[in-house]
This record gives sequence, C-alpha cells and structure tokens, in this order.
Amino acid sequence: MTKFDERRDAFEKKFVHDEELRFKATARRNKALGLWAAARLGKSGDEAEAYAKTVMMADFEEAGDHDVLRKVKADLEAAGQSVSDEDIRTTMDELMAQAIHEIKSK
Repeated sequence: MTKFDERRDAFEKKFVHDEELRFKATARRNKALGLWAAARLGKSGDEAEAYAKTVMMADFEEAGDHDVLRKVKADLEAAGQSVSDEDIRTTMDELMAQAIHEIKSK
C-alpha cells in the first residue's frame, strides 16, 4: 500500500469516527433539550422521557437543527411559555457542549 492510500484510508476512518461522535452528541443534546422543555411544560418521569423522545425524533424531519428548535418553541408557546429562538439556541449550544464532553470522557 502506498503512503497516499494509507493517508486516504486514515482520513476516511477519522471522518467516519467524527460523524458517529457528532450523531451521538446531537442525539444526546436533543434528549437533554427535550427534558429541559418537558420540565418547563410541567412534565416529569415517564411523561418527560416520552416527550424527550419526540424531540429526538423531530430531528429527522429535515437537515440541521431548525426542526428541533421549531418543535420545542411551538410546544412551549402552545403551553403559554414565552421563549425566544435565541434562548432555545443558547440552551441547545450549552447542551451540545455538555454532550460532547460526556461522550469524550467515556
């Protein structure tokens, strides 16, 4: 195998690994966001866990985070909770940093 082939294979493996970590961190972040929103909605226990799963599933509607943000905002507003996109984004960013830290520390 040539050096070029070795470098290409190493790059591909790193890319796959990084994408797997990003997917896991995003899923973990979305669950935490769902639990955060559930608490604001007055949900706890199994009801909060079930709601968090709906937030996780919302991420598969379209690429990016817009679908998750839109779901959480709509649910909070439907319950009379006033929340801005910026507040939700800030929470999402904080939870993503926490999720990455948790995954890397395993």
